[in-house]
Amino acid sequence: MIHFFRRRPTAARPIFAPLGADMHCHLLPCVDDGSRGNDETEVCLQVMHDAGFGKVYCTPHYQYPRFPNDEEDIKRRFADLKTDIASNLQKLDIELAGVAGEYRYDSVFGERVEKDSFLLIAGKYLLVEFSLSQQVMGYEDVLFGLQMKGYEIILAHPERYPYFAGNSPRLEHLKEMGILFQANVLSLSGFYGEGTQIKAFDMVNRGWVDFLGTDLHNPIYARALIENTHDRKVEKLIETHTFLNNTL
Repeated sequence: MIHFFRRRPTAARPIFAPLGADMHCHLLPCVDDGSRGNDETEVCLQVMHDAGFGKVYCTPHYQYPRFPNDEEDIKRRFADLKTDIASNLQKLDIELAGVAGEYRYDSVFGERVEKDSFLLIAGKYLLVEFSLSQQVMGYEDVLFGLQMKGYEIILAHPERYPYFAGNSPRLEHLKEMGILFQANVLSLSGFYGEGTQIKAFDMVNRGWVDFLGTDLHNPIYARALIENTHDRKVEKLIETHTFLNNTL
């Protein structure tokens, strides 16, 4: 039943403090479908601080041809962002810890592998995203090749891929390969739908999820994060499971 008159929470609770760091968000302005300016970024950072995060890694999309970002340009834009909002960051008491990328396994991913210029989370982890609609093929050999080069690979939000069940043998094989999984915290409260929510909880309870990320894009997502912090099921999950965020 929909409760039309239910009062929405107006402030976040710091339930994500045990994680320490958010390692997946789109708050670098004007480079993808995320933040459209410094003001939106600051709104989101305020909510993230209030939700318990102490540091943030920005991970803009690298997706051809929609977001053909360049690593050097992204690094310059990130440095400019930190300079532009430095005084407010100090007031917020939250750290913009670094910039990396969310790299789509797409038609030019092989070229990126050859170029070997990925931006890594904390200088260590490569965040890879699959298509959200079309089943991808041939990725295992490519990911294994990256591992042989020394990359530690994180698969972004596996619960959101409709062609993978929560207990998918293909996902299980990726875990056996040593691929790390990152689930979206908003998946846990149903932001992307009930099916995604069920898969997210199932993966966490299987011990498959190594990182949680906000995947925050804009103030709409930030409002959803506020509601997320009032979800007792999410709070209990944070209390009872161990994630690697606080090692970043």
